[in-house]
Amino acid sequence: MVSYCGLDCSKCDGYLATQADDDEKRAAVATRWSAQYNADIKAEQINCDGCQAEGKKFFYCANLCEIRKCATRKGVANCAACDMYVCDTLEKFFQMAPEARTALDELRG
Repeated sequence: MVSYCGLDCSKCDGYLATQADDDEKRAAVATRWSAQYNADIKAEQINCDGCQAEGKKFFYCANLCEIRKCATRKGVANCAACDMYVCDTLEKFFQMAPEARTALDELRG
């Protein structure tokens, strides 16, 4: 479940809480992400079936993620398939999530 940016959705705490339908896990994730990202995230917002899934998506991923917006606009499976790999937006993201670069580099071959 590699997302457009290279993160593994199946390892995301928001995804895991949603798949388990566990409100306690949702609350814990909301608290942690609120502190980590200096945002007011509510437990009821923690609902996600994965970045590329047809189902529910975390509001940031669905509406605000510039990486996801770009990849869907270009119709690529993920950023590794983009002819502009690695762009400035990804470079900035990789500083925060180097594991995403590793995943995309592996997909690129």
